[in-house]
This record gives sequence, structure tokens and C-alpha cells, in this order.
Amino acid sequence: MIAFRALIRRDLLIAMRMGGGAGVGLVFFLMLVTIMPFAVGPDLVLLARIGPAILWVAALLATLIGLDRLFQADEEDGSLDLLRMAYLPLPLVVLAKVIAHWLMTGLPLALAAPFLGLLLAMEPQALLAVTVTLLVGTPALTLIGATGAALTAGLRRGGLILAILVMPLMIPVLIFGISATSAALGGPLSFHTPFAILCGLGLFALVTGTISASLAFRASDS
Repeated sequence: MIAFRALIRRDLLIAMRMGGGAGVGLVFFLMLVTIMPFAVGPDLVLLARIGPAILWVAALLATLIGLDRLFQADEEDGSLDLLRMAYLPLPLVVLAKVIAHWLMTGLPLALAAPFLGLLLAMEPQALLAVTVTLLVGTPALTLIGATGAALTAGLRRGGLILAILVMPLMIPVLIFGISATSAALGGPLSFHTPFAILCGLGLFALVTGTISASLAFRASDS
């Protein structure tokens, strides 16, 4: 666990020193949410109804922007080869890097969502539901993207290929995240049902994402 925490701390320090990585996704999230009222029009009722979907789609796209940098820098400078040979098991290496990446990208998106939801005339109950679902759903998106990031780590400009690979796998998280928020606003379903499925998808991504990314790295070595 000491090595696990040290790896998380290392990636956080590198991200803060390099700068720009977390800010790009957050700025993209802000821009996409800000322009939607201009596209939809001044209908506040319509904005409040589609607001959760706008925030979730914007968060998914903002997450995709930074995923190609999850392993690419370590692959380029040779650090990933050292991490493969380290005492820490490779799935835990992947998990540590995913946690550090989410703390710098996914967590700011979830925390900014309620403030941006005010631009969409969303009710306080909807703002709380969106924040909770994004706190659960964005780690799942990052874990799903870790497999694609591992497969494209050695490719230059692999961001487009990464998006094509992982976007279909992210759709269930998007569906149940929006469904849980809509249920909190008085939809036909109870909030707990889609939210429990969203949590299950997160746990499933926790297992499959770390293992599949590790297998992708081992396959690249052979």
C-alpha cells in the first residue's frame, strides 16, 4: 500500500507541475454546458428537463479528452516499463494511475456540475442528483477508458482511436446516470433502482478495467 499511495502521489504531482491537463477537460465541460442554452433557446422548462442529460454528455466527452494521456507520457519516457517490472502488481499500478487521473479530471467535473446546472435552470434536487451520480459515474468512465488508453498508449495521436474503442462501452453508464437523475425529479422509477445499477457498473468497471488494461500491457510486451 505504501507503493500504491506513492504512485498516486507521484502522478498527482506530475499533473500539477505540468498543468493544463485537468483544466482542458473542465474548460471543455464549461463551454459545452454554456452554449447549450443558446442552442436550445430561452425555454427554461425545457432546459431544466434536459439539463441532466446535457451535464452527463458533457462530462463523458470531457472525460474522453484526457484519457489518451493516462499512460502515454509514461510509455514515452520509459517509466511504464519500470512500473511493469515493479513489485506492485500491474492491476494495482493501473488502479493507482486511474485514481490519480480521476482526482485531477473527473472529480472537478462532478464538483462543477451543480454550479453549471444553475445555467440550465435546474432545481436543487436535480443538482444534488447530478452531483451524486457523477461522483459515482465518472470513476466508471475513467476505468472503462483505461483499457482503451492501455491499447493506444504506444500510438501517436491515438485519441480518436481511443474514443472509438471506449465510447460504446460508456453508453450504459451514461444511460443509468441520466435515468437516476430523471428518477430523482419524479420519474416513473425510483432513484435507488438506476442508481444501484450505476454503482454496480462502477464496481464491474473497477474489476474489468484494471484487469483488461493490465492484460493489454502484457500483450504489448509479448
